[in-house]
Amino acid sequence: MKEIKRTATTAIVTAMVVTLSFGLSFGGSVSAASPKPRIAILATGGTIAGAQPDTNQPGYKAGSVSVDAILAAVPGLSDIAEFDGEQVANIGSQDMNDAVWLKLARRINEIEAEGKVDGIVITHGTDTYEETAYFLNLMVKTDMPIVLVGSMRPSTAISADGPMNIYNGVVVATLPEARGRGVLAMMNDDLHYARRVTKTNTTHLDTMRSPNGGRAGTCDTGKCTLFGPTAKRHTTRSEFSLPPELTALPDVAIIYAHANLDDRLIKAAADAGAKGIVVAGVGDGNMTQPALDALADLAKKGVVVVRSSRVGSGIVKRNVEVDDDQLGFVAAMDLNPQKARILLQAALLTTSDPAEIQRVFTEY
Repeated sequence: MKEIKRTATTAIVTAMVVTLSFGLSFGGSVSAASPKPRIAILATGGTIAGAQPDTNQPGYKAGSVSVDAILAAVPGLSDIAEFDGEQVANIGSQDMNDAVWLKLARRINEIEAEGKVDGIVITHGTDTYEETAYFLNLMVKTDMPIVLVGSMRPSTAISADGPMNIYNGVVVATLPEARGRGVLAMMNDDLHYARRVTKTNTTHLDTMRSPNGGRAGTCDTGKCTLFGPTAKRHTTRSEFSLPPELTALPDVAIIYAHANLDDRLIKAAADAGAKGIVVAGVGDGNMTQPALDALADLAKKGVVVVRSSRVGSGIVKRNVEVDDDQLGFVAAMDLNPQKARILLQAALLTTSDPAEIQRVFTEY
């Protein structure tokens, strides 16, 4: 496998190297006598691959820089691993879709079957970073470390954060103790589990947080400490799989609850063919009476209704403010609406029974 050279080949890469020339090669170095771990780098685009017309302007275009240019901008990376970069997609993560998710998950399963690498790092935009991480956490069948990395600043920005996130992500992907932990997410020196991580700020570097369970670990210039593993099912312990003929996931809509919510958007989602509806409810997954009535009617017709919360943290439990047993609803537990949607899509591949889907939400 080829080693990425430290020499920058473009003006973009040169700017990034200057920004991060403060000594990344200190962390995670491997002696010349030791075989280097082999890491697959799968690139999907995003801000980490973005470029600006002017380095001191906020505007940029995501998915503008190739994976080879991104990797070449990380000093010391070839000292800790051998790797190949592969461009799976090159889009802003706001445009992430089923086709890319399925392609990415299947490629990871292929890499696992080939048995040639020790870990995988995925570069990804931060807007849907947590969703891709959780989808892969449910669908891929490997115990090897899989680490998503992103950035809040484009590759050409002053003090771009992408190279450090890549460096730390590669270090984590080489660690034997990172095996069997499911999909991980590295940002701003913090390591998170796919199920817990969420974006909490529109622009700050410390945007990724894990409000309901805490971090999976932390890194300081390639020196990483991992914390306790998650108890939830994932990857090789997951019951979910991707049939070869599958080209799209079941249609699930999210309805955002608010004061004076009526039934129009709920009915529109059902009329458009939604097989499930996740409610980003107020407080403990609650909503107006008109919304409850409309969703109860849909549940009787076979549409699966899941109650989550718009709050940002906490647990939506069954039968607290809403009688889920009577209405036939599912409680999302501590999954936020966007992750509840993904888990419901996965469950709908095999069942539409609310009781069975509630089991899934308890175990995953």
